[in-house]
Amino acid sequence: MPQLLHSLKCVFFLLCAVITGLSMAQCKGHYIINTMLAFEVNCWLHPTISCNSEKTSEDGMGKVVEIPAEMTARDLCQLLVYKSHCVDDNSWALVEHHPLLGLERCLEDHELVVQVQAAMSSDSRFVFRKNYAKYEFFRNPLSFFPEHMVAWCQETNRTIPPSQLLQNFLATSSCPEVQGYLYVKEMGRKSWKKVYMFLRRSGLYCSTKGTSKEPRHLQCLADLDDSNILTVISSKKQHGAPQTLASPNKCRGELKDMRMFCAEDEQGRTCWMTAFRIFKYGIVMYQNYKIPQQRKTLLSHFSAPVRSVSENSLVAMDFSGRIGRVIDNPVEAQSAAMEEGQAWRRTQRMNVLGSHSPLHHSSLHSVIHIAQLWFHGRISREESHRIVHQQGQVDGLYLLRVSQSNPKAFVLTLCHHQKIKHFQILPREEDGQHFFSLDDGATKFTDLIQLVEFYQLNRGVLPCKLRHPCTVVAL
Repeated sequence: MPQLLHSLKCVFFLLCAVITGLSMAQCKGHYIINTMLAFEVNCWLHPTISCNSEKTSEDGMGKVVEIPAEMTARDLCQLLVYKSHCVDDNSWALVEHHPLLGLERCLEDHELVVQVQAAMSSDSRFVFRKNYAKYEFFRNPLSFFPEHMVAWCQETNRTIPPSQLLQNFLATSSCPEVQGYLYVKEMGRKSWKKVYMFLRRSGLYCSTKGTSKEPRHLQCLADLDDSNILTVISSKKQHGAPQTLASPNKCRGELKDMRMFCAEDEQGRTCWMTAFRIFKYGIVMYQNYKIPQQRKTLLSHFSAPVRSVSENSLVAMDFSGRIGRVIDNPVEAQSAAMEEGQAWRRTQRMNVLGSHSPLHHSSLHSVIHIAQLWFHGRISREESHRIVHQQGQVDGLYLLRVSQSNPKAFVLTLCHHQKIKHFQILPREEDGQHFFSLDDGATKFTDLIQLVEFYQLNRGVLPCKLRHPCTVVAL
């Protein structure tokens, strides 16, 4: 069995019973208005919230905020977004972090922070960070649930439209079950056992006889109402995982109540964990997803109307003559667009430098990207993987960093189909001008900002467009 596990791309997650903690009456009596949460600020990675106000981060910095007992995770995230002057794009999340166990879990938006904190140990803390994958299932459900893992897909023997798949998963009367093989390990044991599992709204079951679904062959491993699922941080070091790809999870229960599960690949792990959240929270999770959109629609009624212009209604124009003319030739139109873009970029640089600035353009383009949220400086390849994993492995999630092998080059780290890819950005010089390119000079850019803006609009040689920047903030 160990040799078999070593040959797999294993992904782990943990399941255990949840300690309910204090009741709301007790919470109000002990925590009302006086709940103190210490925010540990890491200048390069992620600011965190500590359950112990005396705890500090590695750099010794901290920040304290006072919250009422009825504050939800969403409300606290919005408060932190406001205090840290971040863009509220509804992708921020609060994560309970257990450093000694190497486990963490993203809080659902409706959860009360005080109730979660009451069941956490003194060494645990909260982390405030981006999580683009929190509601990605509602936008692209088919990519989260392979047909061979959803029983309803196999029974109907047909392709399911995304809307129908959503309705079935959110239905309270009946919903499809997720099934497949998982490797299971009890806490305190070293051996793994391959078992066929079924995840239903009533709980997580394993078959004691092959893939049989007969009730007499099913054993209930966990009740969803009394369980939680978390992600493992350092699986190989703390939990003996055979691969570093592992994603461990832990709940707020006793260690003896925890079980560790191993999926064969990242897609399988994502499917199990997403299904667990949907079965546990159901329509409440969907309401959490819709609330920001409803607020945005409500606010739009009070704003000035904006004329909507589609891309198909725009045409290229030439105003070099006495009268304007429409450019029908697509090659000429593309050339005009590139010239206009270069002219706009030069105008912006002159506005920044001023007409009499002593700062040379070649020195500006090498540092202008430092203030961008997507630039992470001199971090390692492994660190970039960790950040992408933490902020949700959705298509188009990206960051830029300094290359470790070539100090003069940069690297674009991009996530596509839950796989992380790296593209080297090399500096080039032509006719005394400096450029950057990641496609051997086929497309050249004067600075990294221009490069990022281009690939946000055009896929080019990349597998997908740049959509979501991995950002860092300071509270």
